[in-house]
Amino acid sequence: MTLDVRWLGRVPYREAWELQHALVEARANDEAPDTLLLLEHPRVLTLGRHAAEEHVIASAEFLAGIGVEVIRVERGGEVTYHGPGQLVAYPIVRLADRGLLVRPFVRLLEAAMIGTAATYDVQADRREGFPGAWCDPESPLPRKLGALGVRVERDVTYHGIALNVTTDLADFDLINPCGLTSIGVTSIAREAGWPAERSRPSTASVEDAAARFAWRFQVLLEEAPTGVGEDRGVGGGARVAAGASAAAGPRVAALETG
Repeated sequence: MTLDVRWLGRVPYREAWELQHALVEARANDEAPDTLLLLEHPRVLTLGRHAAEEHVIASAEFLAGIGVEVIRVERGGEVTYHGPGQLVAYPIVRLADRGLLVRPFVRLLEAAMIGTAATYDVQADRREGFPGAWCDPESPLPRKLGALGVRVERDVTYHGIALNVTTDLADFDLINPCGLTSIGVTSIAREAGWPAERSRPSTASVEDAAARFAWRFQVLLEEAPTGVGEDRGVGGGARVAAGASAAAGPRVAALETG
């Protein structure tokens, strides 16, 4: 089955958001193939549809002064930071055509992030109850490497993942990442011990990670009906929002993740 993979470079959040909506409509009407958008954003904070604003620590005045917008969107989850050096992947996938339900699809996204990290010799894993990609998830201070939040409309997914590659981790001080106060945030650069020059946020580093993620995602997507496509759940904290039917294949659902 066709997957249109697009590397877009650095794209303002609202522009990519509008593109997602257009692609979801086209995919639902069978006017476009499944699509994977790969990009990075300028600095921006996004809130899930039920996210608590108090998890944005920085004041509105401070954020305005440094040019960081706060945008509330349809996905599940709390507040998330996007910025240079971070790989963002938005899969626009019609789940029924792939034999997938929402929860197994999220497991697939987690596996693609974990597999991408492994290509840099960075070990990551799932963390029970907290979807995403984590380093040392069972330790007293787990470190979040990748965030995840999706929405499904008319059986088509959008939003997706944010994987820290050479992200400036100091920017996470603006928020409680995903509404959590007792976690660390990390990047592939930090975990791999890259030198300072290589660790600076760069679009080139994101493009490299994008190619690795795209390959892994495509492999997992093709294997999904007989592999990760089994509905085994997504940790203990993944919830399908009211109005969604996991058994029937939800027409509108938001996975409550970070």
